[in-house]
Amino acid sequence: MKVNRASLEKRPEEVAAMFDDVAPKYDVVNDVLSLGQTHRWRRVVVDAVGAVPGQRVLDLAAGTGTSSEPYADQGIDVVACDFSLGMLTVGKRRRPDIDFVAGDATNLPFADNSFDASTISFGLRNVSDPHLALAEMLRVTKPGGRLVIAEFSQPVVPLWRTMYTEYLMRALPAIATKVSSNPAAYVYLAESIKAWPNQDELAAWIVESGWENVAYRNLNGGIVAVHRATKPGSGQVIPTPAAEAPVRRLRRRASRSVG
Repeated sequence: MKVNRASLEKRPEEVAAMFDDVAPKYDVVNDVLSLGQTHRWRRVVVDAVGAVPGQRVLDLAAGTGTSSEPYADQGIDVVACDFSLGMLTVGKRRRPDIDFVAGDATNLPFADNSFDASTISFGLRNVSDPHLALAEMLRVTKPGGRLVIAEFSQPVVPLWRTMYTEYLMRALPAIATKVSSNPAAYVYLAESIKAWPNQDELAAWIVESGWENVAYRNLNGGIVAVHRATKPGSGQVIPTPAAEAPVRRLRRRASRSVG
């Protein structure tokens, strides 16, 4: 029987099959459901990574590679990694110049200390074991290198949080019915966002995985949070942009800013 959506157990074969199914229209549907905000969120992530030509970036859960394109366009060596072959096929067809690699976030097919920075946008939430994925990204990142995670989170204002939850559970599936070939996949999307930990909890996970200097920035009032961290060690460190300087400490090593 064809699988058209994953469960919150996030079995890898179910998640991969679901994304294979939505791959052809994935980027268009995302733009519609986010009201065009995906473009801004990608720019914030690229700025937070802060990579320059000559460096190598791992873009994990890259899907069709829209999150990888800004690096390639700047002459940065980027590897777009995803475990959905359907997504990778769509991406490679559109951007044959980008290196697309099939891989599981919990068992990355890369050597230790291979990348100057590792990033994952709206994909950690779909991994069966996020803690293992964080550890794997630590392993493949060079000492002093950076981690940047963009993920849906929890709005910080209670009224805004209530309105957003209503949008997720009611309006989003209805809109997906109009624009997506697989509306059930977007029911999973809403459920997985609602079940995901808040900003401070994810920051704690990152700290526990061995990263340091963990901080986050809220976007759109906390609908999305961009977390960043560095790998301990004496390697070449990508400087933290001044606009992302931490404003308070969390568990001594994690901090946050709002924007």
